[in-house]
Amino acid sequence: MAAYMSGFGNEFESEALPGALPRGQNSPQHCPYGLYAEQLSGSAFTAPQGVNRRSWLYRIRPSVLHARNFGACDLPLWKTAPSRATTEHPIDQMRWGPAPLPDGAVSFIEGVGIMTTAGDADARVGMAAGVYVATQSMVDDYFYNADGEIMIAPQQGVLVFDTEFGRLEVAPGEICVLPRGVKFRVTLKDGPVRGYLCENYGAPFVLPSRGVIGANGLADARDFLTPVAAFEDSQRASRMTVKWGGRFYVCDIPRSPLDVVAWHGNYAPYKYDLARFCPVGALLFDHPDPSIFCVLTSPSGQAGVGDLDFVIFPERWQVAEHTFRPPWFHMNVMSEFMGLIFGAYDAKPSGFVPGGASLHNAMLPHGPDAAAFEAATDAELKPSKLEHTLAFMFETRLPQHPTDFAFGLESRQADYAACWDGLPDQFERERP
Repeated sequence: MAAYMSGFGNEFESEALPGALPRGQNSPQHCPYGLYAEQLSGSAFTAPQGVNRRSWLYRIRPSVLHARNFGACDLPLWKTAPSRATTEHPIDQMRWGPAPLPDGAVSFIEGVGIMTTAGDADARVGMAAGVYVATQSMVDDYFYNADGEIMIAPQQGVLVFDTEFGRLEVAPGEICVLPRGVKFRVTLKDGPVRGYLCENYGAPFVLPSRGVIGANGLADARDFLTPVAAFEDSQRASRMTVKWGGRFYVCDIPRSPLDVVAWHGNYAPYKYDLARFCPVGALLFDHPDPSIFCVLTSPSGQAGVGDLDFVIFPERWQVAEHTFRPPWFHMNVMSEFMGLIFGAYDAKPSGFVPGGASLHNAMLPHGPDAAAFEAATDAELKPSKLEHTLAFMFETRLPQHPTDFAFGLESRQADYAACWDGLPDQFERERP
């Protein structure tokens, strides 16, 4: 069973055996229990204190025994930026239905299908977004990503991530983030799973600045959960797969790499229950920018502009008067990959279903469909609550390039743009 500590970006310490964590120094000449001290750095050594990320791991065997003698392997649907589709495709607004669950045995890493890429993983700028499906657990099989951190948003089924730091159980309505370089294995708790995946090549996710909102609201640091130390002392032959430079490599290992008995630091995997997000909104009139729904952001070098934002649209009250309440029609510099965990999205009441996705790229117009526009225009504007709904966006300042996998999905709705065809010409030409 998973056990957790709360807080985001904090210095934590955890030990699975009493006295396993050295006191007073990080790498003593002799570690307790004969363990090896190993530092995992998620930032440059000289990064400013506020953004420096590192953890000390005290493990049965060092990682140099876990990762060597690699051979190439292929996960053809997991693409990495810069990536361009191999054939010519339009730049239209795009939408997909849910990815079908496979008939055969597919593990988590085999079931990742990247739908868009942006930026350059080697330059550590940008992201990739897509879906995952899986029907079987990873057994004596481990993975880590050297290209970026991974955010997981389940839509169907519970995932169990056994990591070097401990165990995370993640269900629909929650997210988890696995930092760059952290080894893990994925087990399915209750049958086939499906969900969304985002690979962040840039700076690690942080809480956004609340600005004039102040000290409270949005996501609270204390609601983020980090695993308590747990280790495996398994001597079974296993396999390690690594994503590095947009390619995949595999090697055989003689034992489980999840052998960390104790750890301390601020670089660790974490999970968050999206129901803990505290929305803010308009109390009188007008529809605010979607930035008020930002849960996490990966900062860029440009002040106030995220390289990647994770934004949600949860249950909330709507009370604005004399206002078109759904999202307005707009074009902007950000590109938006959107998914729906459950319920309906108020700007797309039909066609956009749980497990589906949409892409509205930079400077391409989008907004509510004809049915949503008509309903919102004629609605009686009394207080109402949007219930049983959870949508999200992976939003980046960079253009997102769809992959051949995305274009080739049978669930792609080729007539998506027709959802706006019913918008009427309301111009009162005879009015003085």
